[in-house]
Amino acid sequence: MSTLSAVAGAAIYYGANKARAMETLPSYEVTFSVPLKCDSCVDDIKSALSKVDGISSTSFSIPSRLVTINSTSPPSTLISTIQSTGRDAILRGSGKPNSAAVCILEIPPSSSIPPSERLTSPSTSSARTATTITKSKYDSPVRGLARLIQLSEQLTLLDLTLTSLPNGKYSVSVRKTGDITRGSASLGQVYTGEDENQKRDGELGVIEVNEEGRGNLIGEVSWRVWELVGRGMCVERVDGDGVGHGEEEGEKQEVVGVVARSPGVWENEKVVCGCSGKTVWEEREEMVGKGIL
Repeated sequence: MSTLSAVAGAAIYYGANKARAMETLPSYEVTFSVPLKCDSCVDDIKSALSKVDGISSTSFSIPSRLVTINSTSPPSTLISTIQSTGRDAILRGSGKPNSAAVCILEIPPSSSIPPSERLTSPSTSSARTATTITKSKYDSPVRGLARLIQLSEQLTLLDLTLTSLPNGKYSVSVRKTGDITRGSASLGQVYTGEDENQKRDGELGVIEVNEEGRGNLIGEVSWRVWELVGRGMCVERVDGDGVGHGEEEGEKQEVVGVVARSPGVWENEKVVCGCSGKTVWEEREEMVGKGIL
């Protein structure tokens, strides 16, 4: 098992070379907004990050409230480590320009959830063990987030987190289209590339959601980020044989999203959103309420 699988927050590691040690993976640079107030804040975060494998360097700017890290550890691990000090962290950019992407995973728009179920918190036991995926008490369809960071020409880091889903195994795949209106039905078949003579693996792995409704999938995939932007990603519950559950009680057990480009390091320096007028911290609070961690 790779060293990466032992990192906090990682549930599984997979890839073309499963025996690859984390220290041999190409590193990437990532920046976070963190509410740094003094040297004590910096010391606390430095101490926490020193316990994470794969970090080669860190730098801090108290005036800009920015933390910059060179690492092979996934963003979710770095975020949870910073949060363990009692401070939040907002990912502002990762990797080189045009080498990063993100996919917000949500209940398909066509899903018809009864209003009574929309008020059920997915953190309750009954919701976790339900056979259908229901909306949260915040009426948010969001159930997870996937980050993609290209480390080299044929190697991309996948960092996927699921929240508020029924306990079980879920298969993750890239689909041909980015049409999520009818879930997997409109996303099309698993995407295997444009070259019919050299098909690629669009099945990205299997993620297990625990009793608390959370799951993480971290690993390397042999796709370039630009090949995935605009395509759909489907996370579908599967049984022990890896076969999709299909529809139960009128609702298919899946969440879907569209892969979109995200900023590289230093490509996003905004403090206030030009559209909403909200600060990055106000936006962060809103996103956490929707289930995006």
